[in-house]
Amino acid sequence: MTLTKNHMNDTIKRYLSLLMLCLIYQVSAAQSNLNIKGKVRDAMDNTPLIGVSVKEKGTANGTLADNNGNYSLKVSRTDATLIVTYIGYTQLEVPVNVRQEINILLQPESKGLNEVVVVGYGTQKRGEVTSSIATVKAEDFTKGTVRDAGQLIQGKVAGLRITTPSGDPTGGTQINLRGLNSLNGTSEPLILIDGIPGSLNTVAPEDIEAIDVLKDGSAAAIYGTRATGGVILITTRKNPTGSKSTIEYTNYVNIQKIVKKPDMLTADDYRRLISQGVKYTDYGGNTNWLDEILQNPVSQNHNLSLFGGNSTTNFSGSVNYRDWEGLFLKTGQKRLTVRAALNHSMFDDKLKTNITVINRSITSSQGGADGYAYRQAIIRNPTDNIYNDKGKWQERDIYFYDNPLSRINEATNDARLRETRISGSLDYRPIKDLSIKLLASNIQTNNLYGSSTTFEHVNTTKSKLNGTASRSTTAATENLVEFTTNYTKSIGHHNFSILGGYSWQDAVNENFYAYNFDFPTDAYSYNNLQTGAALKEGKADMTSNKNKWQLAGFFSRLTYNWNEKYLFMASIRREGSSKFGANYHWGSFPAASVGWRVSKEDFMKAVPEISDLKLRAGYGVTGTIASDPYNSQTSYKYDYAEGAYIDGKWVPGFVPARNFNPDLRWEKKTEYNAGIDFGLFKNRITGSLDYYTRTVDDLLYNFAVPTPPFLTGNMLLNAGTMKNSGFEALINVKAVDTKLLKWNSSITYSTNKNKLVNLSNDKFDVTIDFINAGYTGEPIQTYTHRVKVGGPIGQFFVLKSVGVDDNGKWLVESKDGKVIPISQSSDDDRQYYGNGIPKYLLGWNNTFKIKNFDFEVNVRGAFGHDVLNMQRMYYENPVNKAYNALKTAYDPKYGKTLNSDLVYVSDYIEKSDYVKIDNVTLGYTFSDKLIKGIRNLRIYVSALNLFTITKYKGLDPEAVSYTGDFSFAPGIENRDTYPTTRTFTAGLNVSF
Repeated sequence: MTLTKNHMNDTIKRYLSLLMLCLIYQVSAAQSNLNIKGKVRDAMDNTPLIGVSVKEKGTANGTLADNNGNYSLKVSRTDATLIVTYIGYTQLEVPVNVRQEINILLQPESKGLNEVVVVGYGTQKRGEVTSSIATVKAEDFTKGTVRDAGQLIQGKVAGLRITTPSGDPTGGTQINLRGLNSLNGTSEPLILIDGIPGSLNTVAPEDIEAIDVLKDGSAAAIYGTRATGGVILITTRKNPTGSKSTIEYTNYVNIQKIVKKPDMLTADDYRRLISQGVKYTDYGGNTNWLDEILQNPVSQNHNLSLFGGNSTTNFSGSVNYRDWEGLFLKTGQKRLTVRAALNHSMFDDKLKTNITVINRSITSSQGGADGYAYRQAIIRNPTDNIYNDKGKWQERDIYFYDNPLSRINEATNDARLRETRISGSLDYRPIKDLSIKLLASNIQTNNLYGSSTTFEHVNTTKSKLNGTASRSTTAATENLVEFTTNYTKSIGHHNFSILGGYSWQDAVNENFYAYNFDFPTDAYSYNNLQTGAALKEGKADMTSNKNKWQLAGFFSRLTYNWNEKYLFMASIRREGSSKFGANYHWGSFPAASVGWRVSKEDFMKAVPEISDLKLRAGYGVTGTIASDPYNSQTSYKYDYAEGAYIDGKWVPGFVPARNFNPDLRWEKKTEYNAGIDFGLFKNRITGSLDYYTRTVDDLLYNFAVPTPPFLTGNMLLNAGTMKNSGFEALINVKAVDTKLLKWNSSITYSTNKNKLVNLSNDKFDVTIDFINAGYTGEPIQTYTHRVKVGGPIGQFFVLKSVGVDDNGKWLVESKDGKVIPISQSSDDDRQYYGNGIPKYLLGWNNTFKIKNFDFEVNVRGAFGHDVLNMQRMYYENPVNKAYNALKTAYDPKYGKTLNSDLVYVSDYIEKSDYVKIDNVTLGYTFSDKLIKGIRNLRIYVSALNLFTITKYKGLDPEAVSYTGDFSFAPGIENRDTYPTTRTFTAGLNVSF
């Protein structure tokens, strides 16, 4: 074959092209395993980020940034893309483009529209929420010493009132959302910890990541009969997916001081008054009884958290130990809380599993240091002695006059709680948009109590009981199973999700109590009850009971939005409870809400000052059920007084205890809410405004009924209506946002008014015009409040004092407006005078950051309410010379010297508006380069309940109860209270 010149040229070109392709391939092959390194920093302050996930897109190839933010990764392609993710920061995609050094800046996630909000059985973006939901993240929690999760968000959620009325280390916070909503049920919110029912102290405050509050009916209705008081969703800290192993340790030590002591007469005052002819007794001593029963408590708290694993399997765990001393001698509590969570994903992340265990162990001791011992320290003669001539406790034969130190030291009161919570979940996603989840939990709670008094206690020295002892136990088991299916889909501008689910909950509660006295020795304490002679004489006491209940619910929810501009949500729950009557086992709880993102409309582009504006409105129905699971059923009891002699022996009678009521059902709350969410000046100012109105029908109340036809003379019935309405505002301001100084400020404001519309049931022909509530205690022994149909709840009902006569007796105003001596008055002369529920609540929270320093000030206030000052009512009256009195007892009233019996008059009801500088914290964070291996080191000092501005003359205007038995008698500062405290804390936070 002969080759032409052209053919040779073509052949050479083909070989050269092939050679060039080989060279290019070799070069590209040499660069395919490209080594990339760099550093990941925070885009705001340029600090290194530790544990950031850096992955090659489309592969399992990835790494994590080290303690200095450095990373190194070998990628398979020169045109690869890096996926950079970190909790709290916006995900970033970075093209490699043949670069070998890539430094990365991550932007913190916006706390605005893209913030994830926890809702019932799921989450939503803040911008898509159409209900009234408040969220508080960990960085905004109250710093320093806190009792429970409630105090973390105190003053930070509009409409949520949280108070700490007692300094008792075993006590907690009181919490109320949007006023009173029930007569016989609870007005407290439903608390869920990662979806499992619990309490505010189920987990340690240090172990909480965020708290979401479902405030209105449209948000809470999906929880049915448990949600009238609102819903608080607590999210615990999780391990960031793919993070390196991390250890965090926090601790603090605090000291507490009593906020205010009553200014009682001293021994010198006694002797001065005796010299002036006042008939006090001088026992020759000089004792400050209150100081004698107080101690300077020093408390400590330690929390160790562990995080580790990878994107497939990771864990988190914490150990919290708290040892708190109380103000009173022999009082304190030790608490150990352990939480462990394990997460694992499989089948290409289609199946995610979780198992969580929380174990709590709480041991409390009190001695005899209760509110009654406090009362004895207040009223005891300051010239009396602690010990008598024989070295024993000095006691006197005076009515209700005991040595407080003997009560405290000669008594034992111990309590021990053990709780184990086990929960697990399976989340299966067979396709991208579908989630099928199973959640189950079991909670076992056991309480053991023991109390006793020695032979030196007044139970023996004065009451001749010869030692007393008691033991009691309670045990509870609660199970929960929930199955949910959630489908989310976006088609063009149409975005929707559909949720369906089933919930089952059951509980069994048991308790046992035994009491005995007249022991041969007091050495046994409460550990040998059978040796007491009272048992053989039939005088000992023993009780036990058991109850159970079940709750089942089917629920569904639809959310829809068009281009995140027009928003809609609807839900319904169909729920059945064993606590309901036979005719009303099931109830329906619907909800719906709409929203309009006005700021996304084209015409809003002409108003750049408005960054975000959303209008929303919602409607929802929730319920409340009675606490006793057997209120709808007939029951009988053995009654000793109703017995008879049979064969020469007295046999207790078997008599009815409760009537049958097949119509017993839930209290039904219907709520309407209208709100505005806004952001101004590129979200430098954000906030929300809400107005709500709620009506509660079928109120549960115990009515008197005729016998016959009924078996017993009272009956729990659904009867009546109550209304609430209010306004709430939240405003957040980035007042200063510079590299040197950052100042964030938020204001919460709320108001609430209520009315009892009626209390009647036509079927049973019962009607009540008013409810009397509250109690003064002995020796006055009268009620303090009256709730009248058509009027507000919380009103004091009292004789209005207008003067003092020449004999030192009170003059009061009669029902026809005349001035009469109190001895001529009657109950008909009482009138409404003040209200114990604040009309307005205010919170002002400020955080400052200057370089490495952080400073926080939280201020709270309540206005438009009154408090019955029982300290003054009982101790600002010198009539009983056996008891001590306030120094003001001898001050003139209306220009006269008071010489009256103890009575309940309006003079002791005081305006109690207050402003509290509640929490002040100063911290310093050291450089992460200070000590190798330490990624964060912060020290701080903090003060809690620092200062109160008020004209109220009592000890603390917030030391009142407004829940439980005090729901209809709010605003009473009880004389037997455990005093409130001021807490000073020094703490350390460090992570490795």
